[in-house]
Amino acid sequence: VTKLVEQKAALLHFSSLEINLSVIGPYIDYLKEKQGVDSIFVNGTTGESMSLSVAERKTLAEEWCQKAKGKMDQVIVHVGCLSLKDSQELAHHAKQIGADGIAVIAPSFFKPTTSDALKKFLGEVSSAAPNVPFYYYHMPATTGVNVLARDVLEGIEELIPSFSGLKFSGSDLMDFGLCVSYIQSHCSALYGIDEQLLAALPFGAHGAVGSTYNYLGYHVNKLLTAFEKGDLFEARKIQFKIQELLSYAKKLGFDVGVNKQLMNEVSGLCLGLPRLPVMPCPQDHSLRLAHLLSQLRIIQ
Repeated sequence: VTKLVEQKAALLHFSSLEINLSVIGPYIDYLKEKQGVDSIFVNGTTGESMSLSVAERKTLAEEWCQKAKGKMDQVIVHVGCLSLKDSQELAHHAKQIGADGIAVIAPSFFKPTTSDALKKFLGEVSSAAPNVPFYYYHMPATTGVNVLARDVLEGIEELIPSFSGLKFSGSDLMDFGLCVSYIQSHCSALYGIDEQLLAALPFGAHGAVGSTYNYLGYHVNKLLTAFEKGDLFEARKIQFKIQELLSYAKKLGFDVGVNKQLMNEVSGLCLGLPRLPVMPCPQDHSLRLAHLLSQLRIIQ
């Protein structure tokens, strides 16, 4: 396992819900120093990308890339949109600002129904930034695009020469395993279901991308280290604690709003509220979750 990649939250002012750039620098320092995160995934799901305008996404990507220089190993910018033209515009912009990679999720309103249709969409986006490392963002439960990731990868390097891997945010571990066995050695298979990361590691996951690593990164790094040393008892102990937390959170309606409030509580940073239609986390829910975090001793 080579890396832990953090999904970034959208940073909005509490009062106006406009983007707040001032917290990005302290946010990066917190992730690096407190959570041991060395790469970031910008404008993804946790970053509420689909609730932001193209202009806002450009502004955030620029700031993340600038502030991360010399501190983070990689900044991967998610550029997926419902509109192909918007995705291409964001991909081209990511190239201009020096992003280390771009990622694209499947469009989720007018959905591709076959792997060939999805690959064609991905290829058109990549053509706007042909030399930038390209990652496919697989998240079928959210997009409703139920195409196997392994089918998407078939022949993808002929279509996208800059293809560098995928972020697999799905629970189908057979599909994930087939992806790992298929991709070339220079590509990365990054796993994105935080509560079952340990199950993906024996399949050969090269890293993890997750929203909870904003406040659990330190302990997930310990999980990765324990796995690499062959200490499955310790790795399972950490994974079980994370599962207990997220199982409880799901009973309270765990979503971007709840997750964001946990980030606020644990980091001490003012990351703001989610943008509608996502609702803010009720205060009693965040307090109960913060208390459980403390009991489980997985706050860093």
